[in-house]
Amino acid sequence: MRFVFFHLMPYPYLPDDFDEYPSISLTFPNKHFDRDLGTKLYHRYLDELEHAEVAGFDGLAVNEHHQSAYGLMPSPNIMAAALSRRTERARIMVLGNAIGIRGNPLRVAEEIAMLDHLTDGRLTSGFVRGIGWEYFAHSINPTRSRARFNEAHDLIIKAWTSDEMFQWIGDNYEYRYVNLWPRPLQQPHPPIYIPGAGSSETFRFVAEHGYTFMSVYTPVRVIKRWFDSFREISAEAGNPADPSAPGTMQHLALNVSGLDELLAIRDRIRDRGINVFGPLDHGLCHSIYFAGPENLALEVATSEQPIDARAWIDPEVVGLLGIDDEQLQAFKEPESFEGRGGTVPNPPIDWSKPQLNMPRELLEGVMSMPDEQVTAMLSEPIPPVAVEPQDTAS
Repeated sequence: MRFVFFHLMPYPYLPDDFDEYPSISLTFPNKHFDRDLGTKLYHRYLDELEHAEVAGFDGLAVNEHHQSAYGLMPSPNIMAAALSRRTERARIMVLGNAIGIRGNPLRVAEEIAMLDHLTDGRLTSGFVRGIGWEYFAHSINPTRSRARFNEAHDLIIKAWTSDEMFQWIGDNYEYRYVNLWPRPLQQPHPPIYIPGAGSSETFRFVAEHGYTFMSVYTPVRVIKRWFDSFREISAEAGNPADPSAPGTMQHLALNVSGLDELLAIRDRIRDRGINVFGPLDHGLCHSIYFAGPENLALEVATSEQPIDARAWIDPEVVGLLGIDDEQLQAFKEPESFEGRGGTVPNPPIDWSKPQLNMPRELLEGVMSMPDEQVTAMLSEPIPPVAVEPQDTAS
């Protein structure tokens, strides 16, 4: 299992009368974009993506949207370039370039090839068809979406893999000379992800090419149906999908009932020789972080608002993960930890045990700090948007 930090880079500073506008995209006036706030947002969002690598995420994902406050990344390749020199381990995942609306897909091939070198081969390239409004934003007939996407894809792949100049004459694109400089670092090309919303055409395209299908944010029961269908179509195409082949964007959270219990869990984990840092105050919750097996970064959090496990432990997810009743009960009510009569300090780092994916010097520094210093230095309790408290009585 791998975890990817996916960022939309939205614009959150919407006007009070926002609900009166028919859409956040295409027709929402750009007079509401504050230039100074926009500059700060870009730097903040890049900081968050860079910090995600420090926190242990395996991939950092950016995507493409146009003429919309929903996402401020008309060019995800620019954001990927900004991340390439500021990160060392995590894969840089462009999920993805909307090649169906591009007038010059060869430019996409060139930019991705450059990024593959800038990231030292850590790049994953995603291709998307794009959302409906974006075809109108580019004055492109959306009924041509699939044909444009397929041809752009074929052109890009051939440009990446050919070592001789060639000519391309297609229904949508025409080039007298295609001779890509530079060629991608990864051979034959970077891994390709195809995000989608469950269409059989997309499943068949992914299966025939041996790519990774990735779902967008969707209820788990729908994702299961999609992936079952994807596996069936893959088998029909003679390219059976491995159970781990598809990707999905979902969130995993572990919650405890209060700060005292969070600190007790931190001390219990440390007592077993595992390094833990935190708690960090995120405003909506306090969290501690530690490493699990196979480079997995784990977080345990507590919120001021009580969370009812009966409502938030999804039986369908439990079933999909193969967790039986006894295991589930052990997760809900672990054996008590008596403690040592005080705070358990972090043990010396044992490099034979799982560790968070940080640069070694940074990990040693964080784990040697007193807990109070970690909390003071790394907490970010102020929410990004200042709002008035809601009147819960009404």
